Amino acid sequence: MLQSTASAIREDVASGRVSAVEVCRAFLDRTTAVNAALNAFNLVTSERALAQAAEIDRRRAAGQTLGVLAGVPVAIKDNLCVRGMTTTASSRILEHFVPPYDATVVARLAAADAVVIGKTNCDEFAMGSSNENSAFGPVRNPWAQDRTPGGSSGGSAAAVAARCAPLALGSDTGGSIRQPAGFCGVVGLKPTYGRVSRYGLLAFASSLDQIGPFTHTVRDAALALSAIAGADPSDATASREAVPDFAASLTGDIKGLRIGVPRAFVADGVDAGVRAAFDAAIGTLRGSGAQLVDIELPHARYAIPVYYLVATAEASSNLARYDGVRYGYRSARDKDQNLKQMYSRTRDEGFGAEVKRRIMLGTYVLSAGYYDAYYLKAQQVRTLVRQDYQQAFEKVDVIAMPTSPIPPFRLGERTGDPLQMYLADVFTVSANLAGLPAISVPCGFSEGHLPVGLQLTGRMFDEATLLRAADAYERETDWHAQAPAI
Repeated sequence: MLQSTASAIREDVASGRVSAVEVCRAFLDRTTAVNAALNAFNLVTSERALAQAAEIDRRRAAGQTLGVLAGVPVAIKDNLCVRGMTTTASSRILEHFVPPYDATVVARLAAADAVVIGKTNCDEFAMGSSNENSAFGPVRNPWAQDRTPGGSSGGSAAAVAARCAPLALGSDTGGSIRQPAGFCGVVGLKPTYGRVSRYGLLAFASSLDQIGPFTHTVRDAALALSAIAGADPSDATASREAVPDFAASLTGDIKGLRIGVPRAFVADGVDAGVRAAFDAAIGTLRGSGAQLVDIELPHARYAIPVYYLVATAEASSNLARYDGVRYGYRSARDKDQNLKQMYSRTRDEGFGAEVKRRIMLGTYVLSAGYYDAYYLKAQQVRTLVRQDYQQAFEKVDVIAMPTSPIPPFRLGERTGDPLQMYLADVFTVSANLAGLPAISVPCGFSEGHLPVGLQLTGRMFDEATLLRAADAYERETDWHAQAPAI
């Protein structure tokens, strides 16, 4: 059962071949067995999950129609609000925060009869590329426990890879779904900006954040996206674009599909094992009938500095709300402290080092005298990055790159050098800056049997073509079927 896909579990539960309670108990037992080694979950909600599963079984026995994810266990990144369930963003400042409402994606999962089994560990407020910034300790990669699972959604990726859940949700601001998916050997999808409502997501950078699924297969990712996508009156940035049946687009046929390869951009700084896996992957796509086309993304090399100006500026604004007044942690060190001291001490004690670093950088670039030189200039270059993609998509249908230039690195290896940590996202941040959909699928292993991901990027709101290409690749390989020996 633990090896089953979300699609297979739904079919088994709906047909009565297995009960939702049996499925739920199997994955909860698996989580209990491995979480001490991985630290993938901040919270496991066994009783609540089993009660949800029992209700699904009752409804099936009564002949009621079940949702498209009926009985499927789902893990939720801990920056997504679940009513009555502690939601911390892996930060001390929200350590005991219990939301009074569900994020829209959580409500839509409930409507699809999915079963939430817990909240997954992540980099604090989704700020990081290694899941080492969590206030509750780092997540460990199921493939090699001395390695990072990637960030910021490392807990969700590790949970799926370790067979604790067949489906998990994460958020992606600069690669935080795709990079962990690549590092953990699972599928990770970042939808088009606006395809999925952000209501109930604890904001990091509002113009970049997007919610998406981790799964074992592209078909499961398509199924999950259809369940959570769509307009939402609670989020003005959620698009009214029609939501197709994404699974119906998975024909396996990519004959004539034009796949762009920005060879100059991916030429330097790529690990030899990653390069070999990527070259083999695009060769497989060509063998399936796709046409490889050389393209240029001339401004992509500026994406990292642009991202770390735009994202930190928005973080500085978004995280100003955590002041200890209405909810969350409040400093009690000095009962006689004035309001300004309370603000300062609360934020100093409640936020971790990386969050403080980004708040200070963002405040600096927004300050008088520096706004034009940094933030405004970054937004102008962001427009150039978006235009590069628009021009490329006049010639191609999908763009292929490695998900990360390096395989999973050792825990602690890059914590002392923030710039090296940031460069792990060099191939992922552009899709966020341009608002484009992108997916990472397993495409092999580097030296030491460490997973490597293939990233495909598509046109805005054309997840159907993106998923079709990823699914066609998946059908020709078995990388997605391999599991870590934890």
